[in-house]
Amino acid sequence: MAIFKGFNGMMPTPDKVAQVAAVPYDVVNSEEAAELAKGNPLSFLRVSRPEIELEPGIDLYSDPVYAKAAENFKRLIKEAPLVEDKEKNLYVYSLKMGDHLQIGIAGAASVEDYNNNIIKKHEKTRKDKEDDRARHVMDLRSHTGPVFLTYRDNPNIDRIVEEITAEPPYFSFVAADGIEHKLWKAGEKRSQLLSDLFEKEVPCFYIADGHHRAASASRSGIACKAQNPNHTGKEDYNYFLAVTFPSNQLRILAYNRVVKDLNGRSKEGFLAEIAQKFQVEKTTDQTPSKISEICMYLDHEWYKLTPKFDTSKLGVIEKLDVSILQDNLLGPVLGIDDPRTSKRIDFVGGIRGTKELVKLVDSGKAAVAFSMYPTTLDQLMDIADAGKIMPPKSTWFEPKLRDGLVVHNF
Repeated sequence: MAIFKGFNGMMPTPDKVAQVAAVPYDVVNSEEAAELAKGNPLSFLRVSRPEIELEPGIDLYSDPVYAKAAENFKRLIKEAPLVEDKEKNLYVYSLKMGDHLQIGIAGAASVEDYNNNIIKKHEKTRKDKEDDRARHVMDLRSHTGPVFLTYRDNPNIDRIVEEITAEPPYFSFVAADGIEHKLWKAGEKRSQLLSDLFEKEVPCFYIADGHHRAASASRSGIACKAQNPNHTGKEDYNYFLAVTFPSNQLRILAYNRVVKDLNGRSKEGFLAEIAQKFQVEKTTDQTPSKISEICMYLDHEWYKLTPKFDTSKLGVIEKLDVSILQDNLLGPVLGIDDPRTSKRIDFVGGIRGTKELVKLVDSGKAAVAFSMYPTTLDQLMDIADAGKIMPPKSTWFEPKLRDGLVVHNF
């Protein structure tokens, strides 16, 4: 069963939290991070993306970058300040984006659970990204960005969370993007009740987002264990920062695709070739209305693509819409054999909408765009339960968790 414990979180004070909180390090590049942190010395991006304070073009994996991260973290602790909680708490964390509200629990997840697949994965990780986050974690001795987890709904956990959120939050603020963030301290008694419920009634967690953070936490835990001759298994390095949400509250957006060329084909030849596997019809719709339907933008026109084959007989991976597109169009027709490495394909998060797809194609930066139906959370969990790996860029979760609200030191 799943371990999820309270810990002595380090947090900004309520009056400074809006200045400290920052988008996750991996959703912005260096230039975007620098712009977001401009004029704000307390932005957590100065810890998670420290290259913004160094010379442009610096190797992001070089020693000065990690040294600057550690330096800025120490400065932020002092100047914000970041204050360590005297109690071992779980923290209830809500995000509201428009009409969508999701309420999760921030706590310490178990490295051993990750290693033993009680925390289930659905994506491959890249060694260079693992190396980067593992070094960042070890140099700071802190997990500063939460892993985004989910679990199958549990009414007993829901009741305690509802009781906590009926009280005034420890802090509340609206970020620049309009998303409202609130955080409550559960208190030691209710934290223990929640931990007990997770251990007794929640068989596993699923990683929704943050595979590289989780992998780096595992690596840092193993490294710390090797360095400690008196290791007991109870040390803080055996746990990492996570926020877990009931699955019925999460929202997955589409992860759309654009391809830079038609692989030497004319528009007519391309349409004729894909018509062998798909029913192709012009449409005014820019987004699919159901699973196994794909919308395509080509030469100022939208098309609806529907498979001519029975998708219900496909395997758990093969029946994903992103797999249907890859296996029957992107690979055999457009020559995108490996979407992880190909330079001819780009991925556009659904939060940007179909306007971004139209813009890229109409500008000539792409030749064709594909608007996808979102992968469902049930599909994600079924794939993780089967021990399978999803294709790259299959899910886009919104809203994003903020870095810097609470950190887990070890």
